[in-house]
Amino acid sequence: MIDLQKKTEIIKAHGRHEGDSGSTEVQVALLTERITELTRHMTANGHDFHSKRSLLRLVGQRRRLLAYLIKEDINRYKNLIKALGLRK
Repeated sequence: MIDLQKKTEIIKAHGRHEGDSGSTEVQVALLTERITELTRHMTANGHDFHSKRSLLRLVGQRRRLLAYLIKEDINRYKNLIKALGLRK
């Protein structure tokens, strides 16, 4: 899980306004952080199938949010992809 300080930093960096914790950009950024942590965990614990399922679920959720964002506003999508370093 993401500690509170890290989560607050992500919300400040990607929020659209003060106190924004629910916008698509913030949700994708938080999911990306959790995906990174779980990926690191899976490299050390390859037989942890519960975590593997959780990782795949998070990746699918992020993919759906990104599909929504690209449909709504392509510029916000491009800025977010660039900031998070996704889709090289």
